[in-house]
Amino acid sequence: MAIEEGEAMPLDCAIIQEIYDNGNAQEQFEFDLDQALEAQRGIIIIEPAKLGDETARWITVGNCLHKTAVLAGVSCLATPVLIQNDVANFISIPMGTLSIICASIYGVSWQFDPCCKYQARGSVCHTCRRHQQRLHSCLHCVFFGCYNLGHIHDHFRLNKHFLAVDLSYGAVFCFACNDYIYDQDFETVVKEERLKASKFLGCNGWEFTPWEASRAEVSLLRRSPRRRRVTFNSTIGLRGLINLGNTCFMNCILQALTHTPLLRDFFLSDKHQCKRKEGRYQSKEDPKDQCLVCEMSKVFQEFYSGLRSVHIPYKLLHLVWTHARHLAGYEQQDAHEFFIAALDVLHRHCKGHNGTSGNNPNRCNCIIDQIFTGGLQSDVTCQVCKGVSITVDPFWDISLDLGPSGGQVTPTATHTPAPGSTPSAQPDFNDSNSSGSSTSSSSPQEIETGLMSPPGFEDVPHSLDDCLRRFTRPEYLGSSAKIKCNSCQSYQESTKQLTMKKLPLVACFHLKRFEHSSKLRKKISSFISFPHELDMTPYMSTHRRASGLRENVQSNRRHLSDNRYSLFAVVNHLGTLDHGHYTCYVRQHRDQWFKCDDAMITRATKQDVLQSEGYLLFYHKRILEYE
Repeated sequence: MAIEEGEAMPLDCAIIQEIYDNGNAQEQFEFDLDQALEAQRGIIIIEPAKLGDETARWITVGNCLHKTAVLAGVSCLATPVLIQNDVANFISIPMGTLSIICASIYGVSWQFDPCCKYQARGSVCHTCRRHQQRLHSCLHCVFFGCYNLGHIHDHFRLNKHFLAVDLSYGAVFCFACNDYIYDQDFETVVKEERLKASKFLGCNGWEFTPWEASRAEVSLLRRSPRRRRVTFNSTIGLRGLINLGNTCFMNCILQALTHTPLLRDFFLSDKHQCKRKEGRYQSKEDPKDQCLVCEMSKVFQEFYSGLRSVHIPYKLLHLVWTHARHLAGYEQQDAHEFFIAALDVLHRHCKGHNGTSGNNPNRCNCIIDQIFTGGLQSDVTCQVCKGVSITVDPFWDISLDLGPSGGQVTPTATHTPAPGSTPSAQPDFNDSNSSGSSTSSSSPQEIETGLMSPPGFEDVPHSLDDCLRRFTRPEYLGSSAKIKCNSCQSYQESTKQLTMKKLPLVACFHLKRFEHSSKLRKKISSFISFPHELDMTPYMSTHRRASGLRENVQSNRRHLSDNRYSLFAVVNHLGTLDHGHYTCYVRQHRDQWFKCDDAMITRATKQDVLQSEGYLLFYHKRILEYE
């Protein structure tokens, strides 16, 4: 913006003088610039006193050199064509020499351009004046601070400004969470602006980050006999597992866990700091003192080492047997039971490291709970006064009935608490106008329902959505299961409805194909279809009413993308109840599927996966949300 001499200056304008050849004035310049930015001046004019004159002189000389080099070069090339005799050499050679000399001087003169010395000084730490220590910018005010040296942390503690952005990578850091956070809207804006900038600069939009190897890294690279390049069709992460004797159930669960994206990132980034090696955990020979999380970390390292030979998980199996005695032995076990037992042991072994949540001391912050734990809400409604008792229980997976729901009434929904936890008490009815709720403190375990529909009604599910609708619809408890109502002060008939209060990052659905009773043991082999993309919005507590299935359509559409899941692993059981075999499908990279049959790994299609019988279905949330 040009302002003529003598013209009145706008009131919302700030003129900042920067003395080009005076280093002592740099701090005053930065102070004046910060003051103008904080005052939100509409126009800020930075006037370097001597830079303009020096740049003008340099441009004049530079243009002269450039024109001379071009004209002399053209003369050198054109003279032999226009003059066909020996005189041409006396003209062409000097002109060529002059062109080379002028071009060389012009190229070297760039190093003396005053603009090269005039650098932006805003992107430096306001405390130490450095710019190579992971510089972060405060999102509340005009402040730049080093992350590595803790200056941005000091700014937070002094001013209580909770958000800062990494200037190198664009990641937002929250000091309340003490971690980098993800916001979908923010990431969308960042991608759009980067795309605009890349088009403006003539780039193709791909991001390239320069890497300068240290001496140690160069030495390691030179000693490495092979060079690896991970491509989209790479098989790194795929590895067969030896069957140690009816251990196919364990192999399938290991394949599913090692291909869980968040769990993979946790173990490969070496986030686990074992506490069992300290204090009273001194015995390395006693398996009870050994950490299953450390062994699981070794399994992840083996899977993603690039080796293709089969792996023998004998130590992990031994540790699970040690800490879950009911699974010990070489008899065929249930894959679902092993999955719950493995999560329980991992939860107990890494619980001491991460501790509890600062907002809720009863909530564990270990990686298992962060990924697999959800909240199941149970609403028990009195049929007389309509009082509702609300109970929220944590869960690691959802078990879904496949048999017909007609006939007699079966027991209410239950869950099995982990060792050391307290089972949920039988809920009493609250006042119908009360907004309070009683929350269970029991550890997450299998949650299943056997509640039946009213007599005379019978339906058989044919899809995962059918199973979830049955699981979350209101169920009549019957006259034989009366519960004392606090409002009525008497035992009354009631209905019960289960809904999802909180969704886990990884949702595991257990299709109950095995029926065990005093007179009957059989497997339900009926086909249950399941989608590649699953929307859990209709089954959320916030989207269900006690008397209906959905809230308004607009509310569902508004939250549709937040509750969508993608299928990434399927465990199947082949054969009969007594003589069966487990296999697993896992997703690699984008949409490449592989079938894992113990030591054998083969390619599969999405259609193969969706047409399989399905016993355990693993879904990963598409959008990660931070609390």
